[in-house]
Amino acid sequence: MSGSNSSAPGSTSPEPLSFAVHSLPDPRVATRQRAGRWKMLLVLALCAAPVVGSYFTFYVIKPHGSAYGELITPAVEMPADLPLSDLQGHAVAAESLRGQWLLAVVQPAACDAACERQFYVQRQLREMLGKERDRVDKLWLIPDDAQPRAELLAALSQKGAEVTVLRVPRERLAAWLKPAAGKTLADHFYVVDPMGRWMLRAPGEPEPKKFKADLDRLLRASAGWDQAGR
Repeated sequence: MSGSNSSAPGSTSPEPLSFAVHSLPDPRVATRQRAGRWKMLLVLALCAAPVVGSYFTFYVIKPHGSAYGELITPAVEMPADLPLSDLQGHAVAAESLRGQWLLAVVQPAACDAACERQFYVQRQLREMLGKERDRVDKLWLIPDDAQPRAELLAALSQKGAEVTVLRVPRERLAAWLKPAAGKTLADHFYVVDPMGRWMLRAPGEPEPKKFKADLDRLLRASAGWDQAGR
C-alpha cells in the first residue's frame, strides 16, 4: 500500500469551503437617517413655535390684564364633519371656515330684536378693530330650518359688513359650542381661532370696549403667524 495522500481513482477532490458574507448595515446610512429625522423635528418645532408662543402669551402670561370673556381651556376643535349648509341647502365644508378668526353668534332664523342688537354689536366690534378687522370674519350659525327675513339678510350682506350665514343641526352644534351654566347658545358671542378652535366665550350683550380688548390681545398675540384672508 502506498503512503501517498492522493485520492482513490474516480473520487472527486474536495472543494475548498466558501463562506457567504452578508452585507452589514452601513453606519453612515443610519447616521444620515437620524440626522434627517432631527432636521424634520426641528422644522416642525420652528413652525409650531409662533403658535405655541402666542397661546402661551394669551393664556398664561395674559398681558395687559385678565380677559373679559371666558377663556375655554383647552380650546375645543371644530369637528371636521360638522354638517354645515348655506341657505340654499348646499353643503359647506367645515374646513372652509379655517384661516380667519371668527366672531360667531348662534341665533334662530326668526331673529328677534335682541338678536338684531347682537348683530349690530358684532358689526361694531369688528369695525372697532381698525386695520386688524380683515383678520376677523362674522358668522351666524342657524340651528333650525326656518328662513330668515329677506330684509335682515340684505342688511347682513352689505358690502364691507358681510356676515357668513350657515345652518347647522342644533345637536351637532351643541357638541362643539357650549353656553355658560343657566344660559343658552344664543346668549353669547363665540370666538374661534384660525385653526378652527373655539377658545373664548363672551356675553351676548357685552361691554364693547372690554370685549374689544380681548380681541385686540388675541390678534396681537397671533400676529406672528396669522394673516388676513383665508
